[in-house]
Amino acid sequence: MRFDDLLLFTLAAQHGSLSAAGRELGLSPAAASARLTSLEKDLGSTLMARSTRALSLTEDGAVFLTHATRAIEAIETARGALKTSKAEPRGTLKATMPGPFGRKHILPFLPEFRALYPQIELDLNMTDELVSLIDEGYDLGIRIGVAPDSTLVRTILSPNRRMVVAAPSFIEKHGMPARPEDCADYDAVVQTGLHVWHFSQGADKVEVRVSGPIRATSGDVLHDAALMGLGIVLKSAWDVAPDVASGRLVNLLPDWSCDDDGHIYAARPPSPYVPAKVRVFIDFLKSKYGPAPYWDQ
Repeated sequence: MRFDDLLLFTLAAQHGSLSAAGRELGLSPAAASARLTSLEKDLGSTLMARSTRALSLTEDGAVFLTHATRAIEAIETARGALKTSKAEPRGTLKATMPGPFGRKHILPFLPEFRALYPQIELDLNMTDELVSLIDEGYDLGIRIGVAPDSTLVRTILSPNRRMVVAAPSFIEKHGMPARPEDCADYDAVVQTGLHVWHFSQGADKVEVRVSGPIRATSGDVLHDAALMGLGIVLKSAWDVAPDVASGRLVNLLPDWSCDDDGHIYAARPPSPYVPAKVRVFIDFLKSKYGPAPYWDQ
């Protein structure tokens, strides 16, 4: 079954004339008639009742028209996607992302990205607030953590390993926890609403409720509070790994993993195809992070 034959059939139904449909496709009346006959033979059904004066759909033709129209639309969408993928990426990419991650792990790579794709302009909203991509018209959102059930299309960029950290001054005063349960006995600087921490070590699972005199919604505040020795803090490696490496912070439970680490991922609104500007940005970030990101080395 040929695409052109489907197109001829749908045009003939639209115009009510096989010859008019043939003219639109550059076919003579005889060639158009032969093509329609060939389609009907292939299907084993008469699609159109033809006379010298009129053309009308049969019952089978009316049923087939609905599906043929959808098939043509799908093929045209696929053709559009292919053209988009081959075109030079261009246009404004509107993206939202957590501020600290954007500043530390996206902004430094933008000179390289702009050199690769000079026709793409970037409109970046760096905020800790969770923005609705669809309602606010964003092409892309960088999200961190456990992905909720959503209609958004997600691409994992990197694991999001987390650790409990504290300043050396805090440890000198309060000591080191031996197990996750000990965290309940320490002042914790907690992200608002996240008072339960989950840990695992092999088959050993531990849930700990922490508390402290300071809570904050900002990841930057939690980071600064840890450096100031105000308490223990649960933070992502991408944020605090350099401080742990330099000794400004200490990983308190290096042999334990956090069960709800989740991932760093790119989310986009659902669409039959991915705009080139979005596709190349996601691929670029994946090439920079991956399953063993540089901040974990």
